[in-house]
Amino acid sequence: MKWIDLPPVWLALALVITWWIGQLQPQAMAIGGPVTDLLGGLLVGGGIVLMLLAFAEMRKKRTTVIPHMEASHLVTTGIFSRSRNPIYLGDALILAGLALRWEVPVALLLVPLFIGTITQRFIIPEENRLRVKFRADFARYCEKTRRWV
Repeated sequence: MKWIDLPPVWLALALVITWWIGQLQPQAMAIGGPVTDLLGGLLVGGGIVLMLLAFAEMRKKRTTVIPHMEASHLVTTGIFSRSRNPIYLGDALILAGLALRWEVPVALLLVPLFIGTITQRFIIPEENRLRVKFRADFARYCEKTRRWV
């Protein structure tokens, strides 16, 4: 049952809700056009790039990307020097970008809800495990690198 409680599942759920809202909303609410298509595409692309950079950095350090598992190394280099959670940030960008691409601007309200859910269900428990395992190193990392951006 733990496979259900993974960030990609939460992202997929948010995307399904976004799509569903798009099916229900009147066309008068749609804000499509080349600008929103471009912005949506840039957000999705940026989210994918962030995730790929993070996966590559974690692989280089030989640590897990699975949230419920214990990290073998504290990754503070590469994209992790800019954000402590680039994969989750990438998820949020993808959600926002697809809401724009699918012409469902009201679904952008799901982005802060998604961020709050991910923070409570994954980030805080992960940070607690890292705080216990890496102590002073993790404290220094938190001082110089923000949780999201």
